[in-house]
Amino acid sequence: MIDNYIDSEAFIKVDFTKTKIEKAEYDNCTFEHCNFEGIYASNIQFVECEFIDCNFSNTIVSNTAFREVSFVDCKMIGVKFNECDNFLLSMNFTNCQLNFSSFYQLKIIQTKFLDCKLQEVDFTEADMSKSLFKECDLSGSIFEQSNLEKVDFQTSSGFNIDPEVNKLKGAKFSKENVVGLLHKYQIIIE
Repeated sequence: MIDNYIDSEAFIKVDFTKTKIEKAEYDNCTFEHCNFEGIYASNIQFVECEFIDCNFSNTIVSNTAFREVSFVDCKMIGVKFNECDNFLLSMNFTNCQLNFSSFYQLKIIQTKFLDCKLQEVDFTEADMSKSLFKECDLSGSIFEQSNLEKVDFQTSSGFNIDPEVNKLKGAKFSKENVVGLLHKYQIIIE
């Protein structure tokens, strides 16, 4: 149980690799230009927080709660979101680098990924229904047994999604990127 409660504070240019982050519930806080790289940020609750231009690469987020959190211009390479607290999990990402991260088995309905790099990301068995991937690079990302119903992929690229092993009812694709659904068949489209 978390004893400390921090409300509506702004953390600017804090290097949490040098200053240990307090185990607390952070409510309506803003983190700008902060460095979380490789730290243990476990068992912390972030509620209605915004992270702007922060480095989260390889940060340990086991049992960490992200509830109505937005990440903007953040570097988040190798983050295992599948280990975080999934109760009321709600995150949105704008212009973030999420390469090599994992959303394995997470239920992240209506998540927005806007202008993000999502190369080699694991979405295996994730429920991402009604989510939006706008202008995202999904090269090498894994979609297997994923619920992608009503997901909008129209402006994204680089994905290989097998319609036989994923739920795609109502998902949106453009004429230009529909080839990402046919890759496994090795069809030549000119």
